[in-house]
Amino acid sequence: MFLNKRKVILLISISSLIFFLIFNQVRSQELRVVDGDTIHLNGEKIRFTGIDTPELKQTCINQGVMDSCGVTAKKILIDKISDNKVECISEGKDQYKRTLAECFVNNESLSSYLVRSGYAFAYRRYSKKFVQDEDYARINAIGMWSMKFNYPWDYRKSKKN
Repeated sequence: MFLNKRKVILLISISSLIFFLIFNQVRSQELRVVDGDTIHLNGEKIRFTGIDTPELKQTCINQGVMDSCGVTAKKILIDKISDNKVECISEGKDQYKRTLAECFVNNESLSSYLVRSGYAFAYRRYSKKFVQDEDYARINAIGMWSMKFNYPWDYRKSKKN
């Protein structure tokens, strides 16, 4: 079977297009976890909606010992994401120009996961979506619910004064 120039060019073009489409589907994401509820994904700063996690410098008291619960919240998020692809559903922007979104790994909400792990709180001021997850963690004394802590919003307020 002989191919003429047109067929060769067509075959190369189709092969190149298929390669380009496949390459774009499997390319790695540019991801950096900022803290427990904020990530940079492909150059975009994303704040998880409906939850609030402790600040990085925030500590809790765990059986009389100081615990870096803010750092732990970030680590839990990093471990959950691991090498998985993060997909986010944007819900707009906040006053700081961050994208507000709910993000998922393997179709599981990262926000729900963090709240059920006891290292995030349902941010009831803005949403009631994760209240059941928070109730689960509180009732079962999971994560920060087994410690003495300040809510993140109270911690931030105390640092402003």
